Amino acid sequence: MLIEIIRNTPRWVFLLFIVLLVMGYQQSRDRTASRRSITLLPAAFLILALYGVVSAFGIDPVGLALWALGVALSVALHIKLGIPKGVRFFPERQTYYLPGNWQPLLIMLAIFFAKYTVEVIRARQLPITDTAEFAATVSLLYGLLSGIFLGRAVVIWRSAQLGRQLTKVSK
Repeated sequence: MLIEIIRNTPRWVFLLFIVLLVMGYQQSRDRTASRRSITLLPAAFLILALYGVVSAFGIDPVGLALWALGVALSVALHIKLGIPKGVRFFPERQTYYLPGNWQPLLIMLAIFFAKYTVEVIRARQLPITDTAEFAATVSLLYGLLSGIFLGRAVVIWRSAQLGRQLTKVSK
């Protein structure tokens, strides 16, 4: 059965998997990034997750609300914990220093495998796909996972505000 699933998987899915591995590896290394580049990743994953919910379950108010709740919970948790740690803002260059972290790779892979699993379940037309519990769980999961990237971005953006406040105080 597993071989059949893999055989029936479109080739572009394997390419996407490789792209995610490369992107995740890049995030594991210390780097500097612009506000724009920090914004692109969360925007992409939020759009893809929302599309995943709508394409799987239609425009269902409960599913959309659970997706939004998942996003909000992830963002709140990142703000509360201050994740990622060690971010610095350089106002003269308008860039952020980001210490390397494996978390983005793990989250990208979690999103990939969650979406892949849901699509396999849907393609096999398993009865669970017609239940409200499945739709609710998947919607919340997609929101929680994609919201992690937005939560990280919010913490990073806030580091610039903190840096500006500290600069004003020290003058």
